[in-house]
Amino acid sequence: MSSTQKKSRRALLVVNPKSRNGAEADIDSGIERLRADGVEVEVLHSEGPQETEDAIRQRHKALDFVIVGGGDGTISSTARVLKECQLPLAILPLGTANDLARSLGIEELDQAFDVIIENHRQPIDLGVVNGHYFFNVANMGLGVKVTEAQDSEIKKRWGVLSYLRAFFVALRRAQKFRVKLALDDERYRMGSIQLAVGNGRYYGGGNLVAEEARINDARLDLYCLRPRGLMELLGMALLVRGGKHHLAKRIFNASAQHIEVETKPRLEIHADGEPVTNTPATFSVIPRALEVLVPRNSEELLSEKERGQ
Repeated sequence: MSSTQKKSRRALLVVNPKSRNGAEADIDSGIERLRADGVEVEVLHSEGPQETEDAIRQRHKALDFVIVGGGDGTISSTARVLKECQLPLAILPLGTANDLARSLGIEELDQAFDVIIENHRQPIDLGVVNGHYFFNVANMGLGVKVTEAQDSEIKKRWGVLSYLRAFFVALRRAQKFRVKLALDDERYRMGSIQLAVGNGRYYGGGNLVAEEARINDARLDLYCLRPRGLMELLGMALLVRGGKHHLAKRIFNASAQHIEVETKPRLEIHADGEPVTNTPATFSVIPRALEVLVPRNSEELLSEKERGQ
């Protein structure tokens, strides 16, 4: 739909009041902007995923799209119901990391409202691990320890820097594990302390899953960090941050559409920062699974070739 069309649109705005900025963020002026543009907005302050899912199911036939305000975990929890109801998604980045917003090219709250008003839509992919949908990344090992080391009060005070603190805490708790990988038709075995499978472009407060990863490229990007000493791990931190895993000899990286993972011992898997399942795990990607409101010509959604043209 063109941004010049002013046909009334109906939206449910779901806000997580527990997200880092959800309680404090002044979204009232943004809502007024939407209503002035012809968007009929119903606001739901949801206390959890089940309340959100029930509300969307009850209203889906009367809605044109759903706006979700919160962090990555809150937004990810709506993926299944939005896909089943075939409702487009708009986001308000109110969390600490806001990695899905980064993957879409949305940098701040005011811009998010601009995107909703412009109403430019584009399909993105969904990752699946053992039947659970995710937007950004599913990981096991060190990444799970980072999540567990997060403190809600410190997240509110430090924001994205809280991930750096949690990383150093997690390094002391990291454990080695053995992993078997099946990537499409190829198989590998190796030792690891961290394994991540990305559908989106960003995770963990702005880390790149892979340098060329996009949330609409119909593939999964995997990296496996082999066990190393503390100083060597710290030396690789900038490469991991920038998605340049291929430059580090002790990091295995690959892309695939179907991935199977077995580990010894059995490990917990977090997706978009929330515990969802355990190994063994099967990963897949659903191309063009969900329509999302995004900035027009967002560079984050363009391939390297498209960006160079």
